[in-house]
Amino acid sequence: MSALAAFCLVTVLFLVPRDLFFAETRDVEVWLGFELRGAAALATAPLHWAIFLVGAWGFWFRRPWILPCAATYVFYISLSHLVWSEASPNGSGWPMGLVQALAIACPGVLLVLAHRRAKARRPAED
Repeated sequence: MSALAAFCLVTVLFLVPRDLFFAETRDVEVWLGFELRGAAALATAPLHWAIFLVGAWGFWFRRPWILPCAATYVFYISLSHLVWSEASPNGSGWPMGLVQALAIACPGVLLVLAHRRAKARRPAED
C-alpha cells in the first residue's frame, strides 16, 4: 500500500508543474476521453491533483475504501483511453484504444482482487 501511496504522490509532483508551467501540456486535460482545452483545462487540472492526493492519503493510511475506489478510477481511465482514441484527432482509432483499455484495466483487476482478499481477511462486522 505504501508503494501505491508513493506512486500517487509522485504523480501529483509530476502533474502540478506540468499543468502549470509547460504550455503544451497545460492547455489540455482529458475527462472521460474528451479533451478540454484552454481555461477549462487549467480550471479542471486541480481535480486530477486532488484525486491523486486523496489516493495517496487513502493508500498511506490503508483506508478500507481505497482499493475499490482506486480500481474504479483505473477502469475509468481505461474507458477514457478507448473513448479518446476514437474521439480525439490525436487518437489512433478504436482498435488501438481497445488494446490500451485492456492493458490499463489489468491493474484495476489486481486492485479488485486485492480488495476481495483484504475483505476476506477482515473479521466479520456486526
